[in-house]
Amino acid sequence: MSDAESADDQRHAVVLDMLPTGRPDDDRPPQQKSPLAYALGETDFRLTELTLADGTDIGFSDRVSLDESTIESSRPVAFDGLSSAATSELDYAIEATIDRDERRFVDFYNDAQPITLRLHQLNLLPGIGKKLRNSVLDERKRQPFESFDDLEERVAGLHRPKEILIERIREELRDEDLKYRIFVGRDEGSE
Repeated sequence: MSDAESADDQRHAVVLDMLPTGRPDDDRPPQQKSPLAYALGETDFRLTELTLADGTDIGFSDRVSLDESTIESSRPVAFDGLSSAATSELDYAIEATIDRDERRFVDFYNDAQPITLRLHQLNLLPGIGKKLRNSVLDERKRQPFESFDDLEERVAGLHRPKEILIERIREELRDEDLKYRIFVGRDEGSE
């Protein structure tokens, strides 16, 4: 992947919810409010509130470029700042993002490294303890994993590796105070 393609990928997001009349807690008359969308960044899984130009035609699960002229502004939003519809759409958007770039997420299992002498990145994943971590490490030494199916087939006890990643990403989105983050980027000034 070229640097231009990489930069382009970082500028896309998946729409979680669309609010055509703006935020419900905005007391201005509807005609003075801009339409909003909540979105999930594809590269860094950052949650964003997008202010949209009037007449913008986007909906749930749409993939949008954050550089489009229909997006007037964007700002980071915390998990608890999402609408209930956006929250319920989140797992689907995470899964769609992983499916769109399965190689990147399989390579996490291939490339994960120790964080400290006692803690490995793989141990941050839900349900992966010392024994399962060592099984993953042993198998990837033999040959890199090619897909989630390959991973599940070759590592006894590792079931649904994609869903494990979805759960970890959701945890990182919900808990801004996690010490270690693997997938979700931090917004400037949040560290």
